[in-house]
Amino acid sequence: MIAHLEIRSIAPAGAVLPIASMGYRSRFHEIGTIAANGGDVGAQAMAWLDDEALRTEWRAHVNRSNQGELF
Repeated sequence: MIAHLEIRSIAPAGAVLPIASMGYRSRFHEIGTIAANGGDVGAQAMAWLDDEALRTEWRAHVNRSNQGELF
C-alpha cells in the first residue's frame, strides 16, 4: 500500500518551487512514513522544501530571478 502527497504553490499559483519547476509535485510513499517521522505532514513537506532549496541549482535559479535579465 502507498500514500499520496500533492504539493502545489498557491501564491502565486504555479510559482516555481525547489521541488517542482511548474509549481506542482506529486509524491507517493509507503503508508506509515509520515507517522514514523513525527506525524506532521506540513512540517515534513517544509523540511523537504528547505532541504531542496539548499541545492546549487535552486540557489542559481534564485540568483537569476533576483538579478533579472535584460535579454
